[in-house]
Amino acid sequence: MHESTGVPENHTAQMGSQQVTLPVVPVSDDLSIALMMVIDQPVSVIETAGRELAAHFRAVEPDIVVAPATLGIPVAIEVTRALGLDDYVILQKTRKVHLGDALEAPVHAITSTAGASLLLDRARLDDVAGRRVLFVDDVISTGSSSGAALCLLEEAGAEVVGVGALLAEGDGWPEALADYTDRLFALGRIPLFPR
Repeated sequence: MHESTGVPENHTAQMGSQQVTLPVVPVSDDLSIALMMVIDQPVSVIETAGRELAAHFRAVEPDIVVAPATLGIPVAIEVTRALGLDDYVILQKTRKVHLGDALEAPVHAITSTAGASLLLDRARLDDVAGRRVLFVDDVISTGSSSGAALCLLEEAGAEVVGVGALLAEGDGWPEALADYTDRLFALGRIPLFPR
């Protein structure tokens, strides 16, 4: 426990069948979060979480998995593999040369210091248009990033059959994702920590 703020140094969260211990870090003068960095977790933890997410969504028969860069990539790979699929689509956050005419949606995440955009490469439109899409991410917090991604996918003609996350954080996301509550599932919940 940090004596000056009363906020714990770590938080242990249940994530499906697994427990993960996350550092609690400040994101503003009055708020700290339990920081889930999938790239800091063992491969076996994300593989198991991917299998458990896939098992939850198997019945809706997704054609393809979509996730945002960068921390959604390991989740997309493991869920795709567990579903027996061989392709996934990543919504980019950095405009590279091949993304000059990409479909774009502005986004602001709780862990980012500046606004950003999600970009869908037009070369991948046929992979989502008219197809059953499962959107996955590491953490859903405010719902802003996921909401932007889902709008982008619908603009591209996707049929979003599920929205999955390893963890849902705080209480702000249900309102932002109200249109998807019947298709939304997270393996676990983590609180916000007022300072």
